[in-house]
Amino acid sequence: MINKTLVLTYLYLLIYILLSSGVILYNKWVLSPKYFNFPLPITLTMIHMGFSGAVAFLLVRVFKVVTPVKMTFEIYATCVIPISAFFASSLWFGNTAYLHISVAFIQMLKALMPVATFVMAVVCGTDKPRCDVFLNMLLVSVGVVISSYGEIHFNVVGTLYQVTGIFAEALRLVLTQVLLQKKGLTLNPITSLYYIAPCSFVFLFVPWYLLEKPEMQVSQIQFNLWIFFSNAICALALNFSIFLVIGRTGAVTIRVAGVLKDWILIALSTVIFPESTITGLNIIGYAIALCGVVMYNYIKVKDVRASQQPAESLPERITKDWKLEKKSSDIFVPNNSSDSSRGGSGGNGAASDLNVDEEAPLLSKSRLSHIGRTHLIRDP
Repeated sequence: MINKTLVLTYLYLLIYILLSSGVILYNKWVLSPKYFNFPLPITLTMIHMGFSGAVAFLLVRVFKVVTPVKMTFEIYATCVIPISAFFASSLWFGNTAYLHISVAFIQMLKALMPVATFVMAVVCGTDKPRCDVFLNMLLVSVGVVISSYGEIHFNVVGTLYQVTGIFAEALRLVLTQVLLQKKGLTLNPITSLYYIAPCSFVFLFVPWYLLEKPEMQVSQIQFNLWIFFSNAICALALNFSIFLVIGRTGAVTIRVAGVLKDWILIALSTVIFPESTITGLNIIGYAIALCGVVMYNYIKVKDVRASQQPAESLPERITKDWKLEKKSSDIFVPNNSSDSSRGGSGGNGAASDLNVDEEAPLLSKSRLSHIGRTHLIRDP
């Protein structure tokens, strides 16, 4: 019999992967001078922020789909404004990179995100230098350097824009952890858009006025309402799909889906945009970097699970193990059920382990905030 819950989960994951890939490819097509020829990344980002903020306002204030959090002026000034500033910067630099380098190479550079996040976390004091994490970061960096060396159409300006955007996003993630969590504030995707999108729009207005407004007055820029409306709809739908995904899966599943999405994007971009040539050195470098990212994700997930286990003294742990051992020797469990339920772990586990979801510890109330910091309101 088909498990409807499992089918829905995979359906939501598929929708997330398709929308995330689609928004990135759509942005590249709109911005690229070779295709739609709208080389104004700040303007495109402002359209997304304005549209998302307007929809979020309707959902929060008019239709009351979600309840707004208790937001004071102090929290807004000390938390929302700095987070919005770095969020706007990451979108600005990230979208500008599409004008200079290929989608495939951008995805390879995005493997640096764990490195940037770890560096910013250490600088801000939210994380401590660790040998195992440092070795993973070194592996990721070496892989990205090899991939960059193998890039045929390497562009220094585009690479600098993308790397700067990555570090701006990393700083936003750390600030979100430091500022919002310290205030005990948790934002879901809708309330995040409600508070951050308008503020990001305001921050983007200054560089737009100085850099792109004069160009729009001089150049013959085509503006197709349906193109930009559908593009903004896709970006908004991506945020809602993330909300559905994190409601049904854990952090491990989302991280795996993100890796799968990157590979799909690299493959699709070479088909849709023929100029996105991939070399063998690109693939080798990205594979090395990806190994570091996977190992980093494994370490972080293991740390989360370890932190959620109650601390026990050595005597308590010995007594508990002895009781479990005695219990398992007194109770007979058929092999066909115990092996399948426990993944072949034998009969020494606790009876409660049979019904434990491996991702359940990650589905706590803080998970939405944690994953939201890495995925939500992203304009890839």
